[in-house]
Parts: sequence; structure tokens; C-alpha cells
Amino acid sequence: MTELKETPERILDAAEALFAEKGYKATSLGEVAERVGIRSPSLYNHFKNKEALYQAVLNRLVALFNEPLTQLRAQPVTRERIMEWLHTMVDLHYQHPNFARLLQHAALANGSQSREIVDRLFRPLFSQESAPEPLAGFFQGNDLEPWAVMAFNNVVMSYITMAPMYQAMLPVEPLSEEGLARQKQLISQLAQLVFSAGEKAAGEKTAG
Repeated sequence: MTELKETPERILDAAEALFAEKGYKATSLGEVAERVGIRSPSLYNHFKNKEALYQAVLNRLVALFNEPLTQLRAQPVTRERIMEWLHTMVDLHYQHPNFARLLQHAALANGSQSREIVDRLFRPLFSQESAPEPLAGFFQGNDLEPWAVMAFNNVVMSYITMAPMYQAMLPVEPLSEEGLARQKQLISQLAQLVFSAGEKAAGEKTAG
């Protein structure tokens, strides 16, 4: 009984790693089964096909990464709480680096998975329908807000996916605790610049 409960999670872990390494199209169910240590037919007892398995992997990750935004919006959104949220997102990407790699593969493939990820993960960050109050107005309601959201996501996620390339030129291991601290410091400074730009633009608009 315990084995049956554990097997789906083991399958999800293996599939997540393979989708992150190779992308959706290049990953086979046989590879997933081999990594888990089960026979391929046994995998179908838990997931009917590769698409269902990918969907389950995506559901688990999206739920994990959307939870901080849900918590952020559960109370009045302030600048301080946005900063905490940004740091939490950095932490999550460090703890679950497969997600950024999986997203990179999905973006390059630009298929249905990519569009679903945009709708479920990114659109809620600045959609007026899902969030009447944007994230305390990175740009005070300015139409640059979606670009600000994309820019911050790019900074956080590309750091994870590109860290191995830049490792030789950095003074510390990019995915170490010290690297994490420096990444948070950079995110904080960028956020402060964005807030300042938003306040300046709002002031100029009012003065005009």
C-alpha cells in the first residue's frame, strides 16, 4: 500500500527532471520508467500518457510557484510585502531549479504547453481581471507593468538556467547560499529602481 502511494511521486520527480533536462518532445515514458526503476506498463497505472504526466508535473510546479502570489494578495499589497514576495520567488527557484529549465524548454518549443504556462503562471501577475489591484503598481498602472513583470521573471529564471555558463567568471558559486544572497540583493536594488521610476512617472503625469 505504501509503495502505491509513493510511486506516483517518484514518477513525477523523475519526469520533472527529464522534462527539465530534455524538454517535452525529447522525453519518453520509457526513460521516465527506467529512472524510477519500474517497467513501462506499470507507469500507465498512474498516468495514461505522456501528456497527462507532463500536465501533472506542471500542475504540481505551478501550484507551488503560485502560492506566494495568493498569499501576497490575501492582505493589502504593500511595497514591503512585494519585496518579500520577490525574495520568496528567488528562494523557490533555487530550491526547485527544474522549473526554470522546464519553462525554458516550453518557451523554445512555443507550443500549447507554453501558452498554458503563460495563462496560469504569468498572466495572474498583471491581469486586471484576476487582480483588480496590480502588484502595488510597479509602474503605478502604467502600461509598462507587464514588461516589468517579464523582466523580473527573466532575471530570476535565466539566472538559474544560465548559471553554469557564467560560473567561471563569478567570484562565488552562483547556486550557493552566498550566490543566493547576492541574487536577492540584486533583485531588491532592481525593484527599488522600478518603484522610483514609477513614482517619477506618476509625478510627471500629475504635474502635466
